[in-house]
Amino acid sequence: MLQWMNRRRLAVAGTAALVVAAGALAGNATTASADRGHVRAKVAKATLHNADGARVGRVTMKQKRGKVVVKVNARRLTPGFHGFHIHVVGRCDPNAAGGPFTTAGGHYTGGQPNHGDHAGDMPSLLVTDNGRAQMTFVTDRFRLKDLRDADGSAVMVHAGRDNFANIPDRYSAAGKPGPDATTLSTGDAGARAACGVVR
Repeated sequence: MLQWMNRRRLAVAGTAALVVAAGALAGNATTASADRGHVRAKVAKATLHNADGARVGRVTMKQKRGKVVVKVNARRLTPGFHGFHIHVVGRCDPNAAGGPFTTAGGHYTGGQPNHGDHAGDMPSLLVTDNGRAQMTFVTDRFRLKDLRDADGSAVMVHAGRDNFANIPDRYSAAGKPGPDATTLSTGDAGARAACGVVR
């Protein structure tokens, strides 16, 4: 009788230990999943492709203490300065009816109407003679969650230079002093040369 009771106690204790261990494993899995979600919320990436579909670069964005550190590494681009912006839709279709990557919509403005003040306006990308570009900068104009809305967002490299709508009143456009509507919207950076969906 005593042996039977001891065996029963051991069996119950063993079952309890297994339940506790299973719970701990489940808790660890939940914690690991939450940790991955937290890391993803703080890091975003975009792979840049040109209109021919070739991969031409990578953009990494890491959020730290209310600011976002942006790193760019690109290649196979035309030497010179290029407009570099966040656009409002995460769709990079090189065969879009309106021209390559027009599916990405306009600049991410963050509520600011004019180019140069848009939340998605970033420093111009300088490409060296060998077609390569590297840049790192910090912005506090957007958070990663802002770029992950219902239709996403995209990083865009334009074919031309960006004047950031910096057209003093001593110049005129269509007979009016200062920048015209196109300049205020896009900075005259021209066609879209490379695009990457923010993920």
